[in-house]
Amino acid sequence: MSAHASVLLAEVLDVLRPGPGLSIVDGTFGAGGYSRAILGAGASVTAFDRDPTVSTYASELTAGGRFRLVAAPFSTMAEVMGDGACDGVALDLGVSSMQFDEAERGFSLMRDGPLDMRMSGEGPSAADIVNNAPHPALARIFREFGEEREAGRVATRIVRRRVERPFERTADLAAEVEQALGGRRGAKIHPATRVFQALRIAVNDELSELEAGLLAAERTLKAGGRLAVVTFHSLEDRIVKSFLAERTGGAERGSRHAPAIPVARPSFQLIHKGVHAASEAEVAANPRARSAKLRAAERSAAPPWRRAA
Repeated sequence: MSAHASVLLAEVLDVLRPGPGLSIVDGTFGAGGYSRAILGAGASVTAFDRDPTVSTYASELTAGGRFRLVAAPFSTMAEVMGDGACDGVALDLGVSSMQFDEAERGFSLMRDGPLDMRMSGEGPSAADIVNNAPHPALARIFREFGEEREAGRVATRIVRRRVERPFERTADLAAEVEQALGGRRGAKIHPATRVFQALRIAVNDELSELEAGLLAAERTLKAGGRLAVVTFHSLEDRIVKSFLAERTGGAERGSRHAPAIPVARPSFQLIHKGVHAASEAEVAANPRARSAKLRAAERSAAPPWRRAA
């Protein structure tokens, strides 16, 4: 299996059911695995990605007129596509394999490179945050986005060290975090893994982008259109689970002294309860699939909800 293999591809295709005449949004183009398979099934694809380097993978797909790549985050899909304009939306979240593999992007703590982590190449980098954010802000980032229990200790170590010498390289930061947490102690994952995840999420505002993207998908999908979302850590999955639980259950308001007043009709119906995980065979061939979870739902005829998820 290729290092750029799309995770849970067969399961996502089973959800989307692409075919001739259908319009599908690939919200996270990456190396084009989903797009390529959807095109192969005869559907048209509008792909989104804020990483300018992915255009290399898109050039081979433009022949035939059924594919276009939009250089923008997937949260813009409703503005680009229009309301009720597509039959399916696929979101494969997190960082692509090639972004991890390219040391100069600064995503991987196992490959020394500039401390960058910007998917779009624009805005503040991870080095900017590490070297300039005050202690409380750093600790909050590590705690909320990385679920790092020793967030305060790590932030203290970083703030003290950066006075002597700013952080510029991934290996430097990884080593400092490892020292702050007392070394590996036989751990299967590097002690700095949660800190690097937290910085990447903060740099790219990933959780806010996911929330906005789900709202955009709700608008963009037509009745009967299908949504497939693949997450890779609990923070992402929690947001998707909460959104779908709310949108499939409807909501009511009122008091114990008056009848409940419906606020909105369910805008989605679950395709399957809970999550689908990768098979043992897929995990063996592609270790990135180990933590992947697929949630899926079908759009109802109800209008999009007006209030935020």
